[in-house]
Amino acid sequence: MRCGNHPRPANPTSMTHTRLSRIIRVPATAVFETIANATNYTNAVPEIVKVEFLSDQRSGVGTRFRETRVMGRREATTELEVTEYAANERIRLVSDAGGTVWDTLFTVTPVEDGDATRLDLVMEARPYRLLSRILVPLMKRAVAKAVAGDMDAVTAHLEAR
Repeated sequence: MRCGNHPRPANPTSMTHTRLSRIIRVPATAVFETIANATNYTNAVPEIVKVEFLSDQRSGVGTRFRETRVMGRREATTELEVTEYAANERIRLVSDAGGTVWDTLFTVTPVEDGDATRLDLVMEARPYRLLSRILVPLMKRAVAKAVAGDMDAVTAHLEAR
């Protein structure tokens, strides 16, 4: 699966952006180790029930894995690929699912003299099928709520250590 092969949609208004930030009271290295490692992220986010690596590598650009999470009463599985990785700075995860390319960038920035970290997330959804172009904007609130839940879970997990 090469997630970056899909062109941007002809109608850019069908794209959605979700932006979230959290201040986490631990050093940036601990935050990055949690978000950039699929196994660690799974331990931090209780809705993720399984992770299966599809590549031999476990971190860095080219890492591919399948994540299964509980969504409501069902389980949903998504394949993700790391397409950008700068240790202790940022990681980009891309998934092509349901006629949409989901592009998520996590950025970590030390704050308060390094005693805390600002975790920023920008998720862009680029639908490339007709049905997706209709559904993705309608799902924006639910997606933002789920992503905020993940960010809150990561914050709670790290600050509880």
